[in-house]
Amino acid sequence: MSGSEVTVRVPAKVNVQLAVGAARPDGFHDLANVFLAVGLYDEITVTPADELRVTCAGPDAHQVPLDTTNLAARAALALAGRHGIDPRVHIHIDKDIPVAGGMAGGSADGAGALLACDALWSLGSSEVELLAICAELGSDVPFSLLGGAALGVGRGERLTPLDVGGTFHWVFAVADGGLSTPAVYAEFDRLTSGTDVPPPTADPALLTALRTGDPTALAPTLTNDLQPAALSLRPSLATTLTTGTSAGALAALVSGSGPTTAFLTKDEESATTVADALLTSGNCRTARVTSSPAAGARVVSDSVAETR
Repeated sequence: MSGSEVTVRVPAKVNVQLAVGAARPDGFHDLANVFLAVGLYDEITVTPADELRVTCAGPDAHQVPLDTTNLAARAALALAGRHGIDPRVHIHIDKDIPVAGGMAGGSADGAGALLACDALWSLGSSEVELLAICAELGSDVPFSLLGGAALGVGRGERLTPLDVGGTFHWVFAVADGGLSTPAVYAEFDRLTSGTDVPPPTADPALLTALRTGDPTALAPTLTNDLQPAALSLRPSLATTLTTGTSAGALAALVSGSGPTTAFLTKDEESATTVADALLTSGNCRTARVTSSPAAGARVVSDSVAETR
């Protein structure tokens, strides 16, 4: 298969609702996690190699692990293990999703590598089979494969697709440095210690706003139970949130475990205005304008299929 190559494009996500329950005995938390895929993408290219190898290029590529702790490598190992294949593959990540930014960039790479290796090795796995492997890899990986919008329960890995009735416009302010997801959850546990943490449930008003495609209705329903923990660990994010809303964003919240902050706007023009204000303020490293929903992991180039 020398010369064979498969490239998969996979999106980032924003959690428009992240309801977090108390810590379970296994250390995880039950979630009601409303995912929305957004138009920022990583591209994963796989080619045959003498051994499993990971490379990465793009913004903050130096922060991406290139060993078997990388979810893309773990995805290749998991798929190969199921089929008795020697995972001799070069995985190259063209990185555009912020690293350690609460937008599931690592999970996206895992889902992308899984789909790409499945095509490279001509396995023809079903979506159900791929989703089962995704769930083993991490809580956000299944959604990275599916894209669109979905409600995730359990650890977030059990998904129900949701209808979205229009296009939502966003600005994402990328902070310097990252935040560790386990550290943010540990801070959530500290902040909620001794309190009655209610079971997480999806907000019906939020689901309706998604279904009707109404950003004005969606704005007041955006919530993230991890936001207080992220702000506790990175207080400067509060200033970034205020800057965006003062510039006209309909709503603002920390994206997932942060430190990227997300701003919902009424239209693309408003998004540009908010992004300009964020950049001028100096409160973030960069500001990205995009929209949602976006498709999940998709093969965009497949020389294997072309030669069959």
